[in-house]
Amino acid sequence: MIRFRLGTRGSPLALTQAGMVRAGLCAAHDWPEDAVELVVIRTTGDRVQDRALAEIGGKALWTKELDRALLDGAIDAAVHSMKDVETIRPEAIRIAATLPRADVRDRLIGVESLDVLRRGAVVGTSSPRRRAQLLRLRPDLSIVLFRGNVETRLAKLAAGEVDATLLAAAGLDRLGRSDVGHAIGTDVMLPAPAQGAVGIEVRRADAAAEALVAAIDDPATHACVAAERSLLASLSADCHSPVAALASLAGETLSLRGQLLSEDGEEDVVGQVEGVPGEDLGGALAADLLARAPEAVRRLFAA
Repeated sequence: MIRFRLGTRGSPLALTQAGMVRAGLCAAHDWPEDAVELVVIRTTGDRVQDRALAEIGGKALWTKELDRALLDGAIDAAVHSMKDVETIRPEAIRIAATLPRADVRDRLIGVESLDVLRRGAVVGTSSPRRRAQLLRLRPDLSIVLFRGNVETRLAKLAAGEVDATLLAAAGLDRLGRSDVGHAIGTDVMLPAPAQGAVGIEVRRADAAAEALVAAIDDPATHACVAAERSLLASLSADCHSPVAALASLAGETLSLRGQLLSEDGEEDVVGQVEGVPGEDLGGALAADLLARAPEAVRRLFAA
């Protein structure tokens, strides 16, 4: 008997992550596996692969069809890679849980390190953050649009379309591809806000679904993701914005690091704040970064 319906995109990674959520729910509530149905919903982001997300609607392309299914009652919860979820969400939807976070780093694929890339090498990415960070580290690189799921991008790389690409370590690990690529330290490339985190959203009015999902929440991950997303909100950042952030929790102390960059990577500003979960660390860090940011960076943010 189906007791819970989980909405998910249909990519191999999305299905793997939805399977993780299903396993967690079944373990927490002593359900058989078939008690949770995975409802695959194809999103606009899955259908359109030849243009940058920023050109055709941004991160909502990954979420709007799932949001509609959730609000219409076709599913009880939706599973998301949190780095792909837009900052401002519908009022009727809330993030009820996040799974324990995986490796937050990016992996460079095609070569062992940025230093050994030939001069003028072509690197594929669709991320404004990665583009700006790469150009800050290696202004000689040529950055080209690179979209598609993990296997599609790896196939394009193998076909010689680019010299290298970057993918999230968490996604590769979850797909059993931990042998692919070379991790880049967060001291070299700070990750996207919420990278490596899987979130589960429910209808705000559905207290029963919220309680069921809350049983698999990882409080530390939830607090860190909330801080990183609050930075985005305070900056009025969107999918065009070259912004990186990473929060960490040690005891009761929450540290939040951030980096804002110009689109060409020539200018950047970095900063860090500390406090406790629940404090507006995102707002404090946004104010600090914008106060010190060069004009080429500050003008990219509407805050």
